[in-house]
Amino acid sequence: MPASPPSTAETDPATIDAADLRSAVVRARRTIDRHAAALTRLDAVLGDGDHGDNLSIGFRAAEEALAALPPDTLPAELLRAVGHCLVSAVGGASGPLYGTAFIEAGFRAANATTIDLPLAADMLEAATDGLARRGRCAVGDKTILDTLRPAATALSEAVAAGGGARGAVRATLEAGRTGMRSTRPLVARRGIALRLGPRSVGHLDPGAVSCFLILRALAGR
Repeated sequence: MPASPPSTAETDPATIDAADLRSAVVRARRTIDRHAAALTRLDAVLGDGDHGDNLSIGFRAAEEALAALPPDTLPAELLRAVGHCLVSAVGGASGPLYGTAFIEAGFRAANATTIDLPLAADMLEAATDGLARRGRCAVGDKTILDTLRPAATALSEAVAAGGGARGAVRATLEAGRTGMRSTRPLVARRGIALRLGPRSVGHLDPGAVSCFLILRALAGR
């Protein structure tokens, strides 16, 4: 199958419109589908062994929901639709957590027709704060937040420093990757993995891994 042409998000990351956002969700779905088996294997050690499969179901539902919305649907409405799909379609704790993140990002987008870098940073901060509240988690608990919080902080700092969009995206993903890798030596403090105690050490958190994959896909990488 021929590769899809690059979206605006891939060629000019300075602004994102509704069409770019739809393409980003499709990329996220394809990325999760590709890595579903690996995510499920990680989750078999620390959780219920269904993380990858559940996320695939959720992002497929989100892709279908967005395809049914009118072309002039605002980015905020698209994000909230994705969030509600993830809450309803994804089993376990990750559905409500990711769903909340997308919904909060959508609320922060408000009536914007395009998302520039400062707004994207605010949206990622809102998503991060919403996920932390919903999950009652903090950095170091071996959760999705260990990837998401450093990524959000890096993007905000890059915007404050006045750097270009490509550099900001690079810094965001590098921080997210570092955060993801930081979960390996941690003892789980939230979720089903909590029951393992010290035995959770030595394994990457599947939510932290899926979060990095989603961030990278949304960024067009």
